Amino acid sequence: MSTCTVVFLLLKKCVCKKQIIGFREFNVRVLWMAKMDRLAVNLWVKMEPFIVGALQIPPPSKFSMHYLRKMSTYVRIRASEGCYPYLSWPMWRHIACGKLQIEKNLAWLYFELFNSLVDRTSEERLEWAEVISCCATEEEAEKQKNKQLNKVSLRTSLLGDEWPNPRSKYYSLTGESTNQIKNWNDNYQQDFVQHHLQDLLELLLDPEQLTASLHSTHNSLVSLEAVRALGFLIEGCVNKSRTVHPLHELALWQPLHAKSGFSKISKAFSFPKLETWLRACLTGNPFGTSACLKSGKKLAWAQQVEGTTKRAKIACNTHMVPLAHRIVVMSQVYKQTLAKSSDTLEDTHVKIHRCCESFIYLLSPLRSVTIEKCRNSTFVLGPVQTVVHLHSCDSVKLIAVCHRLSLSSTTSCTLHVLTPTRPLILLGNQAITFAPFHTHYPMLEDHMGRTGLATVPNYWDNPMLVCKENCDRNVFRLLPPSEFYPFVVPFEMEGDTTEIPGGLPPAYQKALSQREQRIQIWQKTVKEAGLTKEQRKTFQVLVENKFYEWLIHTGSRQQLDSLVLPAAVSKQAAG
Repeated sequence: MSTCTVVFLLLKKCVCKKQIIGFREFNVRVLWMAKMDRLAVNLWVKMEPFIVGALQIPPPSKFSMHYLRKMSTYVRIRASEGCYPYLSWPMWRHIACGKLQIEKNLAWLYFELFNSLVDRTSEERLEWAEVISCCATEEEAEKQKNKQLNKVSLRTSLLGDEWPNPRSKYYSLTGESTNQIKNWNDNYQQDFVQHHLQDLLELLLDPEQLTASLHSTHNSLVSLEAVRALGFLIEGCVNKSRTVHPLHELALWQPLHAKSGFSKISKAFSFPKLETWLRACLTGNPFGTSACLKSGKKLAWAQQVEGTTKRAKIACNTHMVPLAHRIVVMSQVYKQTLAKSSDTLEDTHVKIHRCCESFIYLLSPLRSVTIEKCRNSTFVLGPVQTVVHLHSCDSVKLIAVCHRLSLSSTTSCTLHVLTPTRPLILLGNQAITFAPFHTHYPMLEDHMGRTGLATVPNYWDNPMLVCKENCDRNVFRLLPPSEFYPFVVPFEMEGDTTEIPGGLPPAYQKALSQREQRIQIWQKTVKEAGLTKEQRKTFQVLVENKFYEWLIHTGSRQQLDSLVLPAAVSKQAAG
């Protein structure tokens, strides 16, 4: 019904009843109705659960709607035992290992992965790290898991288990090409939720309605708690404003009750009305990757290499979005050294795509990092609060402190990491080398504190072969101490960190000490050789030539050349 029709009926009603309405009151009513006529709610799928919470592997065979429904019913009828609405690790282990026939390590991975998506302060993350690091045995660590990780919301966790299904024709992880992942694709995220919306809502129904819903959902009611849980995947705004609201707040808004299906009597939502409203309001994410590429701001960098900067495509949306939606996209950086440490980067989701023969330094606390289709490049990252994922990369060196590291379709890469979780080796990897974290920059420890990452526990040398296809342990190796060299970040910054956080493992520290002793012996030998002036000059030329050959062979010459910056820029890589 249009506003004009409503106004006409209102006037007719007033005349028939001989009511007298003041012009001010009448104008207020008309204005309110006009606003309601223009009221538009936009909903979109949140990006982070897909970037951070989805593993790039086929889900276990029993991760299907049938078994998820059975699991939902199973835990709910045990609510009196404390199994619902929060799922404890012992209960999930019982279901995953006993009912779904999942290996214990993989069951823990799914549980801990979802637990990492729960908002926690950096202090809480550091406290948990300290608890685990004090455990002397695996049994003690298991007890702490039972005590600490017992508050995962079951309603919310049910939403993420089946995405994405690589066997699905339309929602494949790899899409049309086996060398492409879709975690960052806004359209795939939206299509997935639209396609599975009914299934998601059914999983959130109470047990008795869940059984009935297998035949019909026409009379089913969705609780307010369930809609609140759906906010794990969906959020929105009103009239395209920049103010983001949780899903349940929009669904409960008084003017929308008729559309969202909320009843004040039952304190619940009509299943069909809620589903229809959600489908009608779902649209593209205004803060997603597509929007960033379309209207994002080009970043300024401390960089040098004439003639190549035009090719790089670097954009961010940090100037126009809320903190939780910040994105930086870097693509086609070729033969450059890029460095940045600034507020622009803090807490952002970073995607690095198709970079080649480059050195990239992102020296700020980051939310997540995806490195895709990069070749012959080095990436030095500030602490990453959630996950670093490498996909389809070749001959890449990664240096990072991160909560989690995962790899897929990656070849001949060397990973210097400090991480409190086991690195995940997914599908299609070859010749991977794991090594201890081996660098520092002045603000590193401060940034680690802000992201809640500690130096212990550190599982860099204990990767997890997630897929059965990875049964060949030769897919990775640990870097031999004899091949280990520390890495120096070549920028001046303010800060208190002067050494590698947590130090080096004893074997690697011993190798460095022995190498330094050999250098001292060599220098002493040269000094005591009694060379003439001409001999010293000839010897120096030989050493310099060998060093020059080494620079070219290792690619270090390119990086040194690109670091020749004006003094003012060199002292602030923040750019």
